[in-house]
Amino acid sequence: MIDLFNNKKPILIAEISCNHNGSIKKAKKLITLAKKSGADVVKLQTYTPDTMTIKSKRKNFVIKNGLWKGKNLWALYNKSQTPFEWQKTLFSHAKKIRIVCFSTPFDETAVDLLEKLRCPFYKISSFEMNDLPLIKKVAKTKKPLIISTGTSSLNEITKAYNAAKNYGVRKIILLYCVSNYPAKIEDFNLNNIRILKEKFKCPVGLSDHSKDSNVMISALSIGAMIFEKHIALENQKKGFDIEFSLKGKEIKEFKNMMDKTWNLIGPKKFIRKKTENSGKFFRRSIYVVKDIKKGEYFTKYNIRRIRPGDGLEPSYYEKVLGKKSKKFLKRGEPFKKSFY
Repeated sequence: MIDLFNNKKPILIAEISCNHNGSIKKAKKLITLAKKSGADVVKLQTYTPDTMTIKSKRKNFVIKNGLWKGKNLWALYNKSQTPFEWQKTLFSHAKKIRIVCFSTPFDETAVDLLEKLRCPFYKISSFEMNDLPLIKKVAKTKKPLIISTGTSSLNEITKAYNAAKNYGVRKIILLYCVSNYPAKIEDFNLNNIRILKEKFKCPVGLSDHSKDSNVMISALSIGAMIFEKHIALENQKKGFDIEFSLKGKEIKEFKNMMDKTWNLIGPKKFIRKKTENSGKFFRRSIYVVKDIKKGEYFTKYNIRRIRPGDGLEPSYYEKVLGKKSKKFLKRGEPFKKSFY
């Protein structure tokens, strides 16, 4: 199983969310797409409309802005849910095609179900991060926990983190998140990733609802190691999350860009790749630029610091000047310590 905490490369979590549009067949296709596209992990959401809210026509149950403006909460979750009765089938499908599957539980009954399915780790969504009783329930499983931090203050994140730790979770990942759908570039303050890493001393990733891969590239460059993206099928036009989802080939392109960026950044130590060794030819070194007789003094007229770089290091130049040559040297010879 993939280790989220000791990974040597960044990890891509493919979130199928509600882009199955009520079809278990499409949900399985999304899991298969995640696997074929190179995603490291696939994620579900586990809720029913009744575990999310109550059925009410009151105005305060209507979404007032954003992508789902005007929709009733219960009606939205009724259509977007990944039904409890699907979950076993979807976990089994993921296991069959060899991709790790986990889920976000939205209440205690979801945790009970997912425990029966041997969910390997859990995620708390941004909007449930203030639900400390739910975090305590998940924490008592003692399984690794990912916590999304959208809309939350540093104080609220601290409360959630401490609750998870106090009730048994040893391994926690925080996902920095901007809870706008889709999230705009100007909404991101990626320095928050640094702040979270410094304060909590744990791995930090990005739950990315933007349409711009530059967000991932920038986040990776400052230390994010886990990335969550919603996914959809190629040419899919309908879906509650379609506006901020990677479609079909875009998933693999995103993963490839993520890996290339990681290779570009390199390890946290100063090293030179062996492939750069050929470039040393163009470095300067000390060379004989005029025939020199045995016993003749080295001067700035018969030895110089020039290219190519296979002679003695230029740092020896001033030390060599004024010394006598031990042998006859011909113009064009790379200078060596044995010459003086």
